[in-house]
Amino acid sequence: MSIPGPIDPPARLLMGPGPISAYPSVLTAMSAPLVGQYDPFMTATMTETQELYRGVWSTRNDATLLVDGTSRAGIEAAMVSLIRPGDRVLVPVFGRFGHLLAEIAERAMAEVHTIETAWGQVFPASVIEEAIVRVKPTLLALVQGDTSTTMLQPLEDIGAICARHGVLFYSDATASLGGNAFEADAWGLDAATAGLQKCLGGPSGSAPITLSERAVEVIRSRAKIEAGIREEGDPDSADFVRSNYFDLGMILDYWGPRRLNHHTEATSMLYGARECARVLMLEGRDAVIERHRVAGAAMLAGVEGLGLVVFGDIAHKMSNVVAVEIPSGVPGDEARTAMLDDFGIEIGTSFGPLHGKVWRIGTMGYNARKDAVLTTLAALETVLRRFGAAVPVGGGVDAAADVYRGA
Repeated sequence: MSIPGPIDPPARLLMGPGPISAYPSVLTAMSAPLVGQYDPFMTATMTETQELYRGVWSTRNDATLLVDGTSRAGIEAAMVSLIRPGDRVLVPVFGRFGHLLAEIAERAMAEVHTIETAWGQVFPASVIEEAIVRVKPTLLALVQGDTSTTMLQPLEDIGAICARHGVLFYSDATASLGGNAFEADAWGLDAATAGLQKCLGGPSGSAPITLSERAVEVIRSRAKIEAGIREEGDPDSADFVRSNYFDLGMILDYWGPRRLNHHTEATSMLYGARECARVLMLEGRDAVIERHRVAGAAMLAGVEGLGLVVFGDIAHKMSNVVAVEIPSGVPGDEARTAMLDDFGIEIGTSFGPLHGKVWRIGTMGYNARKDAVLTTLAALETVLRRFGAAVPVGGGVDAAADVYRGA
């Protein structure tokens, strides 16, 4: 058996749709010493992390915490805990991750209804309300920012629509939280989940979640404490959540005053998630969103300055990622490989009908900054020219720099 050497990843500037380069302080936090899961330092850190994420989500929800696992763990925990078998669930689909929500709802044994729009577009609130009236769902599950298309679905009016019709409102904000406005309370969200690896500037592996009192009531009504830790008087619902690991009732008890053992908290991920939120709140939530807006505007101007065609409805594009059509005659994957091999810069393609047709370029978290944007555009110009594309000399860098000067 050959024993490999210590882990030594190459230097990369991750400018794709995620994951992105983490804030240095997040990596430092994750190297801190471990403590026991009930050590006073540990439980105090959990409590601090909850309060920090209330700021990130713009909520006063007591049930604001982390689900251990990637962003998909948060999605699944929310959906399997809120959906009873046979519940009607409505999922508006405008990209890959709407399809994901529909699949998870189906696996939770819901009666799933979808509405669809073309990739690159979003839904008017009136279309969603019409579908709610027709379907009469228990839950609306809606992606805010879908990185597969780079579109940002407006949520401002959806909560009021759901409240009017007695529907629970859940949104996946994995790709958008921290880089675009998200107002959990003001917009009437009952549940929202995210991940760290996009605008929050951390690694994948921890899923922030916030739950309204109405959502918690649904979850508590399905409470079942597992044998071995159950105490006299604990609930034992026959309508229990069909997952142990993703049962938010037990996870709430673990994060709450009972500290009822459910799993061993991922200590290093907790440290990293805490630091992601601390960095954001220290800079200021509005300031971070504005930094993402400026970086995104600069990248948008830059790719247009190179003569590239932007995919989708620009008016509803996320601030933190842009999709551009791969120029005719340019081998998309070879060009991406050249960006990586020659410049250490990663950009992405997309999925499904867009795979191989667009590149997705992100400006998120730690990389939502001027030098990262300009370096990426300079490298992209060089690679495009190498593969025969006629691009203006300095066109991308100059256009992006103009945006920064204006800001």
